[in-house]
Amino acid sequence: MKYYFILGNNPALSVAEIKALYPKNSGFLANSACFIMESDTEIDAKKLIRRLGGTIKIGLIEEEIANLSQDLEESIIKTINKSGNLRPEGKFNFGFSAYGLKFNFQKIGLEIKKEIKEGGFNARLVTSRDPNLSSVIIEQNHLIDKGAEIVLIKCNNNKLFIGKTLSVQAFKELSFRDYGRPSRDDYSGMLPPKLAQIMINLTQAKPDAVILDAFCGSGTILSEALLMGYQNLIGSDLSAKAIEDTKNNLAWIAEKFDHELNHTKIFEYSATMLSKKLAPKSVDVIASEPYLGPQRGQNDINKIIATLEKLYSESIIEFSKILKDDGRVVMVWPVFSANNKFRTMNPKLGNFKIVPPLTKNELRMTERQTIIYGRQGQKVWREIVILEKK
Repeated sequence: MKYYFILGNNPALSVAEIKALYPKNSGFLANSACFIMESDTEIDAKKLIRRLGGTIKIGLIEEEIANLSQDLEESIIKTINKSGNLRPEGKFNFGFSAYGLKFNFQKIGLEIKKEIKEGGFNARLVTSRDPNLSSVIIEQNHLIDKGAEIVLIKCNNNKLFIGKTLSVQAFKELSFRDYGRPSRDDYSGMLPPKLAQIMINLTQAKPDAVILDAFCGSGTILSEALLMGYQNLIGSDLSAKAIEDTKNNLAWIAEKFDHELNHTKIFEYSATMLSKKLAPKSVDVIASEPYLGPQRGQNDINKIIATLEKLYSESIIEFSKILKDDGRVVMVWPVFSANNKFRTMNPKLGNFKIVPPLTKNELRMTERQTIIYGRQGQKVWREIVILEKK
């Protein structure tokens, strides 16, 4: 079976996350917006989409055609029939999206609508002002459970796939977890839940893993790990407010989503002294976003970088002591944007090495094989760094 993953705003990070979860599955980048993965077993797309922070849609490839003029309408009808949602009662809503090519579905959509009605079913063509249907439109029109979103994918090698969408990103739930939580600290910066999910997945943590966030802030990484089913969670931070925020948010997540906190430990402590608090090689993976420096105002970038490099270097030394030999560290390093130039950090890695999340030239990465995450206008971007012991 071939599954397609419609990627988020940072394709490199999205593909790296998928490959971290499915390291043994073969796959390829169909185009800049879509990753195709083969699987011998059926994937629970509705469950998986809630774990993947960097994927917008997951679908199943149903047909392959040589070109747009070759039996396109017949292939789409076959895909619609395979959806299992054509029923005598109710209305069958369907719509189209295309990735890797531009295609006007209006004409063929009306023809297929007519053919569906001739078969005795009530149908409605769902359209959008945007070229492709968004997760909001798909959910509002029940295209997953009562209809179909038909997706046309043109690969870089000119192959053409036709598929149906099985799940879309849970945008309402993500927004609720982000803006609905009781404790937020907009001043010091907030890690988005989607990025927290990606970071946890990049650790490749096993289900029973001990996960540490050594700069837990408001507890976003720990909250997302809890929702993923991880139970052995440790959070630390030098800030008393951060510890209080983390405890409040974890309790809120546990209550709202029916999870237990029996194996969670949260304490106020410096990341530069963790080996005095935690036993040697007692942690399986570390996922953390340390302090990224001032987010507002005019600041001396050289002084900020020097201060942060010291903090990060000392913390990495401690990580080496408490992390198991086969463990991973996934952390954020700040990238400072000024005058259309980026300034990166170079903390000392000790006996760690940077691990590339993707093969060279597969997607755009930095010279040291890391991925930059951010948007235009941000003063501080994020560099996602994966570390393993040498």
